[in-house]
Amino acid sequence: MDNFTFYNPTKLIFGKGQLEELKNEVPQYGKKVLLVYGGGSIKRNGLYDSVMNTLNEIGAEVFELSGVEPNPRLSTVHKGVKICKEEGIEFLLAVGGGSVIDCTKAIAAGAKYDGDAWDLVTKKAFASEALPFGTVLTLAATGSEMNAGSVITNWETNEKYGWGSPVTFPKFSILDPVNTFTVPKDQTIYGIVDMMSHVFEHYFHLTENTEFQDRMAESLLLTVMETAPKLLEDLENYEYRATILYSGTMALNGILNMGYRGDWATHNIEHAVSAVYDIPHGGGLAILFPNWMKHNLKVKPERFKKMAVRVFGVNPEGKTDEEAGLEGIEKLREFWNSIGAPSRLADYDIDDSKLEVMTDKAMVNGEFGNFAKLNRDDVLEIYRKSL
Repeated sequence: MDNFTFYNPTKLIFGKGQLEELKNEVPQYGKKVLLVYGGGSIKRNGLYDSVMNTLNEIGAEVFELSGVEPNPRLSTVHKGVKICKEEGIEFLLAVGGGSVIDCTKAIAAGAKYDGDAWDLVTKKAFASEALPFGTVLTLAATGSEMNAGSVITNWETNEKYGWGSPVTFPKFSILDPVNTFTVPKDQTIYGIVDMMSHVFEHYFHLTENTEFQDRMAESLLLTVMETAPKLLEDLENYEYRATILYSGTMALNGILNMGYRGDWATHNIEHAVSAVYDIPHGGGLAILFPNWMKHNLKVKPERFKKMAVRVFGVNPEGKTDEEAGLEGIEKLREFWNSIGAPSRLADYDIDDSKLEVMTDKAMVNGEFGNFAKLNRDDVLEIYRKSL
């Protein structure tokens, strides 16, 4: 286990009816509030009205930024930054899923930066301060509600990058499973894949003596795999929604990966795909991750065997580590197929015409991956296997 410092200042407010806590939390930061949300689902399901009524009760002056995209775009960040600077916004409230929260993080940091917010995303500049913000989560997936990370797409240049700063943790996040009842089946599936992928990114590392962390990761995967099929048959079941919602948060709030550094190559590979084709992030991960696993099976086959045996119930008797590991990868693919996740780029009508373009975008900062360092040929081969 490596030396580590754990830091996570986000207050997590979980459970039914917790929206009322906005009355206690928001006034701590100011009266001028920018409400950030997506395509309008919060208006259809009544959450918008509930939030607005609560903000009105505490006398907040509310400005709005709607229309945040599933892959949040720099152009939308620019709109939010402009509102913050022109109106003297004191606090931002993200009501939505990970995309809305990611966009809000970029706005919060961009509002305190003199240059273009894209400088922060591309790491040409570091976000040293940000406006305070909170979240009301509506989708179990990214974990952005309790971490400092954000992913922003520049659609003009077809670039998509992850970034973050210690100042981009939410001050608080309100998680009421009821607010996820209206999430459609396909988006629920993508969220399940995304949170599982976060755990896999952690799990594949080269650090020794991480037995407790491994067990936490494995238990989260087992819980999600046990709950997901039941949830997809009963989308308004509070207990199932609560389990998946909490799992998504725990998958990427820093608790699972204390003391080691995970791989994170597959996310980079997927970002290049969705930067070019604008596909759902979870869908891209479902296609790519098993192929990344097969490509890197030989790096540390005992690691793949461990996952196969403990998570997927593979019987290792009479099998090499590679054979057991491969069986586990196949069982992962079978599980994702069973819940309706895509398995090939062709499922999104993606052919081989832009493989080189995607590869170039994935390789923009050179070789990457902490478990297995990938070069251009590696990335291209993973894309080809994913067609």
